[in-house]
Amino acid sequence: MSAEMMTPEALKGLIRTVPDFPEPGIQFRDITTLIRHSEGMAASVHHLAELARAAGAHKIAGMEARGFIFGAAVAVALGIGFVPVRKPGKLPIKTIGVDYALEYGTDRLEMDPGAVAAGENVVIVDDLIATGGTAAAATQLLRLAGATAKHALFVIDLPDLGGADKLREAGVDVASLMQFEGA
Repeated sequence: MSAEMMTPEALKGLIRTVPDFPEPGIQFRDITTLIRHSEGMAASVHHLAELARAAGAHKIAGMEARGFIFGAAVAVALGIGFVPVRKPGKLPIKTIGVDYALEYGTDRLEMDPGAVAAGENVVIVDDLIATGGTAAAATQLLRLAGATAKHALFVIDLPDLGGADKLREAGVDVASLMQFEGA
């Protein structure tokens, strides 16, 4: 089956579910089984690139670390630039950053303020959206840098955790290739 012919439903079958990881009651959705499958990875990038093209992307942004895998591949497929949104202290230049809340504590995302131009349409790409904290922080950071960040694309959405709705409330159109119910 060619990459273009693998439907999102077929791709869903390539995701491994690991019960009780990282703690009891959690159904971990493991993308490593998808990214090691050449046709599945190619099809995922193809579908995400089509969505990003339809959104009029000038650049793609991805959050460390798995957003780098899909985001950079989508940017290459479209022939546009990639903006890495990093964990703190990873860039050797003066950065801009946003702190955001986690379940227990806070975290921070940073980026090169010169990575985007004012008004540039930057589409966020990541592997999975759960609670939406990281994607919301990336949206805020891109907008702080002057970009228009109105679209976010994910391989997997866990709708019961509310992340996509959180982004929509922040004025972001959200799309995913597949959904898994439950936590």
